[in-house]
Amino acid sequence: MKELGVPELFGSLVFDDRVMRARLSAEVYDSLKKTIDENEKLNLDVAQAVASAMRDWAVEHGATHFTHWFQPLTGVTAEKHDSFIAPSPDGGVIMEFSGKELIKGEPDASSFPSGGLRATFEARGYTAWDPTSYAFIKDHTLCIPTAFCSYSGDALDKKTPLLRSMQALNRQAKRILKLFGKEVKYVRTSVGPEQEYFLIDEEMYNKRPDLVYTGRTLFGAMPPKGQELDDHYFGVIKPRVTAFMEDLNSELWKLGILAKTEHNEVAPAQHELAPIFSTTNVATDNNQLMMEIMQKVARRHGMVCLLHEKPFAGVNGSGKHNNWSMATDTGVNLLSPGETPYENAQFLLFLCAVIQAVDDSQDLLRLSVATAGNDHRLGANEAPPAIISVFLGDELTAVLEAIKTDTPYQGTEKVIMKLGVHSLPRFSRDNTDRNRTSPFAFTGNKFEFRSLGSSNSIACCNIMLNAAVAESLRQYADKLEQAEDFETTLHDLIKEIVKKHERILFNGNGYGKEWVKEATEVRGLSNLKTTADAMPHLLDQKNMDMLIAQKVFTETELHSRCEIMLENYCKSVNIEGHTMVDMVRKNYLPAIDGYLGSLAKTVSLMRSVSENVKCTYEVTAIERLSGLSDSILEKVGALEKALEALKSCDDILKTSEAVRDEVLPKMETLRKDVDEAEILTKEECWPFPSYGKLLFSVY
Repeated sequence: MKELGVPELFGSLVFDDRVMRARLSAEVYDSLKKTIDENEKLNLDVAQAVASAMRDWAVEHGATHFTHWFQPLTGVTAEKHDSFIAPSPDGGVIMEFSGKELIKGEPDASSFPSGGLRATFEARGYTAWDPTSYAFIKDHTLCIPTAFCSYSGDALDKKTPLLRSMQALNRQAKRILKLFGKEVKYVRTSVGPEQEYFLIDEEMYNKRPDLVYTGRTLFGAMPPKGQELDDHYFGVIKPRVTAFMEDLNSELWKLGILAKTEHNEVAPAQHELAPIFSTTNVATDNNQLMMEIMQKVARRHGMVCLLHEKPFAGVNGSGKHNNWSMATDTGVNLLSPGETPYENAQFLLFLCAVIQAVDDSQDLLRLSVATAGNDHRLGANEAPPAIISVFLGDELTAVLEAIKTDTPYQGTEKVIMKLGVHSLPRFSRDNTDRNRTSPFAFTGNKFEFRSLGSSNSIACCNIMLNAAVAESLRQYADKLEQAEDFETTLHDLIKEIVKKHERILFNGNGYGKEWVKEATEVRGLSNLKTTADAMPHLLDQKNMDMLIAQKVFTETELHSRCEIMLENYCKSVNIEGHTMVDMVRKNYLPAIDGYLGSLAKTVSLMRSVSENVKCTYEVTAIERLSGLSDSILEKVGALEKALEALKSCDDILKTSEAVRDEVLPKMETLRKDVDEAEILTKEECWPFPSYGKLLFSVY
């Protein structure tokens, strides 16, 4: 049987626009498109027609079940499968799927995180079809992307507030464009999230309880070689990984996921996959699917895909760069500066909206990427610092400076790159370099928010970014709509914004110690280093007022999310702490004791031959390992006490502070001793695979 080419394969398991156009009547199709594109209410008769067509298509593609696929506040997706079968009078079955089943589902909501929104006995929850994200087939099941809410109507998922934030930005952006004489149907944000990950051998993974339970190595001494030579970055992809990537691409393309770029990342065993931009809601759904499929495909190839932000200490962790932009239904990118950005007032106003949003909501952006895993990554020389700032590059910085000072902008000439070899082509240099240390960098016609962790849903940061930009645009529209002289008011407004928010602009080295001092002491920027520091700011009055006014969250939803995120942080570290205790008491201490015994036996045997034998190596190792063993025992006991103390704390904020101040430091000091003991212990006596084996076994 001839294999399908990529164009035929792509989207073959998606009920996308091509399928809808072919299978729905013109009337039904047009009505559904208005719901999707123009936010019109869904007609129930249309839903019934779509359900019938969707069922027939899914059954033809081998589907036997359907599910409302949703994204609860667990960070992963959820699904409950129902078969299409219904009994027929003759004793057989028929395949049924109604408009009602398409529109609404009723999963049990009692066991999902709610942050106090509901009691455990209040089980009823609802899922509601999101027609803006295409249904797809996965594992012989028709998956219908849905929103998830409680019986009282509170959002219990990440999709609902994301859609609300997109609606808020659309509403305010259209007001601005109307002032420039442009009528559009909608303005949507688009995202292209770059996904970093590690691949390690499955056999090695199964021998590491810390990886199995927590997703990261809680112990492990660095091997002789790490990433020092930079030879893995963009290096030749090894055959085993190539086979995985080919299989992964095929699976993603079937589901309409625009997997585009793949390469080796900086750390050994680390890689990256980047898709083409798509609407933020669809990109979020696709990224959740991508992470699930990466893990499934890796297992097929005898490997495990690690999505934790910091699975290995001492080498780069993994992020998920969130490339964000705004565009109209006519295809106009509102963040494209054009050839003459100084004269492009519309672009400058939207640019200012983003700058103001980042400055006003730097705490919201920071907490939107805050997790126990990402705390290990941010601020290291591999990821942006916890301090949020905006990189614009030389040209745009000069443009804004000219506006601020009311001086003529001189412009910059295109520089032609000449490489000194006649056969090589000449090309124009970009107007600005890239700044890899910036958390929020302008990269030509979009912003790259680089602080997001690799395992996080991209919904969280995009909710905050959309809402904050919508609030900036609202303020501008309120002012400009009342202006007697639009041009003068616009110029003065842009100048005012640049002056007020220039503190957030920084083109320098975000890793430098001097930047931390300048940012916090001179500019007054926040430096929220941990989740425990950042998350409580969700309930700051200014943040609550903005998010509620933009109709992204209700007050009760904000309180619930703060509690859920802090609870997740505490639970994650608690699991890590107990895993460390378990590994130390059951494996590491016995292993060290066993090796000490063999060394002592060797010394005894050697000295039984001759009292003149010094046994310098053995005695030195015994003394150091014995001291480390005593220290490890003391420190594991201290960690146990700190973990036990968490049980008596009934305030989640105080618990998170105790995790930050008591548990994590004790975990770090315990690890230091165990890792030193690993270096001193014979490899065959060590109970778990080393970093060297974990990082290089796939190759």
